[in-house]
Amino acid sequence: MLMEVIEIEYTIQQLAKLSGVTTRTLRYYDEIDLLKPLKLSEAGYRIYGDWEVKLLQQILFYRELGLKLEEIKRIITHSNFDIKNALLNHRKNLLFEKSRIEKMLLNVERTIKTMEGEYEMNDAERFEGFKDEMIQKNEKSYGDEIRKTYGNDIVEASNTKLRAMNEKQFKENQLIGKRMIEFLKIAMQHGDIYSKEAQEAVECHKKWLTEYWPSYSKEAHKGLADMYIADERFTAYYDQHQKGMTQFLRDAIYANV
Repeated sequence: MLMEVIEIEYTIQQLAKLSGVTTRTLRYYDEIDLLKPLKLSEAGYRIYGDWEVKLLQQILFYRELGLKLEEIKRIITHSNFDIKNALLNHRKNLLFEKSRIEKMLLNVERTIKTMEGEYEMNDAERFEGFKDEMIQKNEKSYGDEIRKTYGNDIVEASNTKLRAMNEKQFKENQLIGKRMIEFLKIAMQHGDIYSKEAQEAVECHKKWLTEYWPSYSKEAHKGLADMYIADERFTAYYDQHQKGMTQFLRDAIYANV
């Protein structure tokens, strides 16, 4: 004899208490169609079922990973969204985060011991944890867009190349990036994307990319320039130095690569 499966249902107050999320947040998720209730009671109160509980768990995972609500909504409403695959990805990201934190913690502990005269820390050890910090920050900020544009293999190869960098190479590449900004500022004063300074800026940008990319192509370079314009986060990064710099850099890349 088969037993009847009774689905547990929660009011909005019960789900808020269970999850640690406020009822105000749950109402907002409903308003933006991120997490709709299973149904409304006869009195008009929101009622949530098993699927909504699992979906809320996924939303909280993605929030913990730093994703914006519109990005989370795009992911969980996609036709190919699968909770098990999402959990596997969460585990992968959390294990990476765990490894990164452990490396940073080891870096801090060694630094403290060095200051106390109990350990002699070399320059390579001082530098190691910060490369993983940079990779994780880039993944949180731009990972989805970069992977959709260039593919997982290219991104992973780029991250591997960054991890293999020594401190001297890393600092030299930072200087290239700073020189590029200075050339762009001068070129923008002339307003000429074909000027010597604009060409130097593009060349610096190319050198900067080739230190991170596993391979270089003009098409990929132009594609990245287009992404700078299409994504406001990239635009804000360059425009913080001077308004309009992102558009100028994009046009200079198209003119000079």
